Amino acid sequence: MAHATLLVIQGVDQGARFEVDGETVGIGRGVDNKIRILDTEVSRRHAVFEFADGRYTVVDRNSSNGTFVDGNPIRRQVLKGGDHIQLGRTAILFEMEPDEDEPPLIAEQVNLVGQVELDDRSSIVREFRGDSSHKIFEPDQRSDKSQIVAQTVANLQALYRISEEAVTASLPLDRMLRRILDLSIEVVGADRGCVLVSDLQTGEIQPLVFSSREGTEVAGKMPVSRSIVNYVLENGQGVRTSNAQHDQRFAPGQSIIQAGIREAVCVPMQGRYQLMGAIYVDTTSPTDENKADEPRAETFDDDQLRLLMAIGRQSALAVENNRYQQALVKAERLAAMGQTIATLSHHIKNILQGVRGGSYLIDRGLQSHEETMVRKGWGIVEKNQNKIYHLVMDMLSFSTERKPAWENASLNDAVAEACELLQGRAEDADLQLDCQYATDLPESAFDSEGIQRAVLNVVGNAIDALEGCAEGTIEVRTGHDQETDELFVAVTDNGPGIPLDQVETVFNVFESTKGARGTGLGLAVSRKIVREHGGEITLDSRPDQGCRFLLAWPLYDLDGVIDDVIDDDSAHSETIV
Repeated sequence: MAHATLLVIQGVDQGARFEVDGETVGIGRGVDNKIRILDTEVSRRHAVFEFADGRYTVVDRNSSNGTFVDGNPIRRQVLKGGDHIQLGRTAILFEMEPDEDEPPLIAEQVNLVGQVELDDRSSIVREFRGDSSHKIFEPDQRSDKSQIVAQTVANLQALYRISEEAVTASLPLDRMLRRILDLSIEVVGADRGCVLVSDLQTGEIQPLVFSSREGTEVAGKMPVSRSIVNYVLENGQGVRTSNAQHDQRFAPGQSIIQAGIREAVCVPMQGRYQLMGAIYVDTTSPTDENKADEPRAETFDDDQLRLLMAIGRQSALAVENNRYQQALVKAERLAAMGQTIATLSHHIKNILQGVRGGSYLIDRGLQSHEETMVRKGWGIVEKNQNKIYHLVMDMLSFSTERKPAWENASLNDAVAEACELLQGRAEDADLQLDCQYATDLPESAFDSEGIQRAVLNVVGNAIDALEGCAEGTIEVRTGHDQETDELFVAVTDNGPGIPLDQVETVFNVFESTKGARGTGLGLAVSRKIVREHGGEITLDSRPDQGCRFLLAWPLYDLDGVIDDVIDDDSAHSETIV
């Protein structure tokens, strides 16, 4: 198993998924990591995932805030599927993907045996209904107090572990049930087991996961008594079978004898509103023929039946929650798709109306041979062509994961070109665009086209915000902060500012303060580009006094971060003097 998945389940990158295939990769805030985490409490080179002998190991790189696995601080830790890795405020779920040839398909591991008319129900020696007056932890009156307390504590610990797995919403359903089944087999002392879940469409019960105790020899498919499963599902009761191999009530031809099942426990998975399936565990007969006829003490007792009933309830709630989550995710995806289509369609419609207006003037001018009207119409068409271009580029920049095209470039040249492109818009809006370029900028590597697009969006946003303002001024300034060793571009305006209740959402996609004139993509794209450079974009807004956007990112050369030796773990500076 070489393929692994890292899913960010908490933090600023929540929802991000990283795939690694038998390789050693770095993780951290710096751009030289294959796995980049934008959490400011994560070091630039925080940790590394090493792959050797079919296993992944996470190694901390002397980070300031440390690396934790399942809540424990580590320096080096071999990972297993389901481990939770904590870096700063970011929590990551580690999962190993099985190879194509392991494990085998569930249909090759579990076989429902026996006809309904074969009365394996005669093997049932104990029944338990979870919603009846029975208690989950009903003490044996013959046990002393210390035994009762010890058993109760053990049961509670088992249920606590099961509950932790049941609420892990980030795991696929089959993996979550597999882990619950592994714990169930461990706590009740079974040899093997399977979870059967009802199909959403047909309602037919089907085995979904199979597991066996480590060291147990599994030869062929696991036989599951169809009669017992049907009885459990029909009556909603957990049942425990006797030692069938030495029970005189069974004829040699019955399926439970033929299948080699010695003891079994089957419990329903009763959800809030319906039966979700069943859990079936058993112990098997010895493979040694000389030992097969020897009586053996029963493995399962009433306490384990009650415990497994409680586990069945937790498993059912886990299945329900998983299905609710899938339905919610599907609904949210459809809603997001609808919002995206509606927003973009509205903006594209406005652009097309502008194109049609310009085309009409061009047509009128050509018919009347009025060059002035043609030029005016062409100006409108050209303006809307630029809108279409920038809209498409923003959509591409936001929708695709990309790495910056690193090159040694001049920040002043990139910003000057952006200001030149916007100078005409500023003059049309009767605004002053003042660009100030630092003369002492060190040589640096960055994605010139990307930074230019980020500046275009921020400055263009400022032009829109100041349109109609008397004596509106926009100042664009480049510089180098020697304390943090960062390049920066500061964009300041004297407009109306952004309301305080909108400051936190202004960088969200489709969040626009310009109404129908804005797509809500510009600032989101700018932040994404700056973060791809390992930096951050911050906003200082004061109502009726204007806004100040600061785009800042670390100084790089083409070989990587200049300050390799010193690991700067501080957050990006929010003010630059």
